[in-house]
Amino acid sequence: MNNILILIGLTLLPVLELRGSIPYGIFKTDLHWSIVFIICIIANIMVAPLSYFIYDKIIHIFLKIKVIDKYWNIYIEKTRKNIKKYVDKYGEIGLAIFIGIPLPGSGVYSGVLGGYLVGMSYKKILKASIIGVLIAGVIVLTICLTGVGIFKIFVKVT
Repeated sequence: MNNILILIGLTLLPVLELRGSIPYGIFKTDLHWSIVFIICIIANIMVAPLSYFIYDKIIHIFLKIKVIDKYWNIYIEKTRKNIKKYVDKYGEIGLAIFIGIPLPGSGVYSGVLGGYLVGMSYKKILKASIIGVLIAGVIVLTICLTGVGIFKIFVKVT
């Protein structure tokens, strides 16, 4: 049970999400990879409604503090710039791709914020988040399960 709580906690961290929790679960716990995958996917999908609620209802309270407001505005502009090109060109599928790319700066927190900032509806954001989390989860899981074996394609191991 402790390992499951750790996986959920890691998945809920904005910097890691499932990009960090899936590898942790596979390499550092005795849980089967399928259980790790399911736990991390569900936890990461739950981030979407939670973060949407925070962006829509709660963040305005904290923005009255100048330091938070300053850094929040920098984060907003960066996120809006990064996501606008995807959403303008591909709509909610573009948002799903942005969320699904397992790179720093992408993920559910940034994706939901970006969708919110460009005026996308809650239902579209949630749908894109689910698709994006599944994309990211499959990519990270594939990398973890193939790991060293995938590099044999590129490098001759003697």
